[in-house]
Amino acid sequence: MALEQLQKILQVVGYQNSGKTTLMEQLIRQATACGIKVGTIKHHGHGGIPMSESKDSFRHEEAGASVTAVEGDGTLRMSIHQNSWKLDDILAIYASFKLDLILIEGYKDEHYSKVVLLRTLEDQVLLQKVSNIICVIYWPSFPLEKPLEYPTFSIHEQAQYMEFLMAEMREKI
Repeated sequence: MALEQLQKILQVVGYQNSGKTTLMEQLIRQATACGIKVGTIKHHGHGGIPMSESKDSFRHEEAGASVTAVEGDGTLRMSIHQNSWKLDDILAIYASFKLDLILIEGYKDEHYSKVVLLRTLEDQVLLQKVSNIICVIYWPSFPLEKPLEYPTFSIHEQAQYMEFLMAEMREKI
C-alpha cells in the first residue's frame, strides 16, 4: 500500500487483557522520546460505540501520541460518523497529518506488520489467523514449548523486545 511507504505502520494484536494498550504506551513513549511523531488507532472490538472518553485512546494520548482515534460499531471517535469504517479509510484521514509512525491496536484481519501478544494456550490460534507477524511477545501463562518461526520475547524481556521493535519502527522512517 502506498500509505505505508509514507508512514510506517505497526499493528499490536492480541486478545482482551493480553497487554496491547500497555505495549502501545511503551512504544509511543519510546518513539516520541526519539523524536518520532506518532499517531494511534484503536479498534474497539468489544461491541458497541466507544465511549467519548475511551480510556485506551486517552492512555495513547497521555503517552505522547500526536493523533489518536478509536473505532467501534461504525463510529470513529474523531466525531466523524458513517455506516461503517474500514481501516484503510481511517488511514487515509491520518495521511493528512504529518506523522512518522502509526501504531494500530487491534484489527487482527488487516495486513500490516504485527506484534502478536499471547497470554494463554487458547491465544495460540492467533498465529494461524493473522498475517505479517514480525514478533511474538508471550506471558508466563503461555506455555511456549517449542521455538516459533518469529522472534519471540517474554513479556518480562522489555528491553529486548523494545530494542527489536524500535529498530523495526525506524526502518522506514
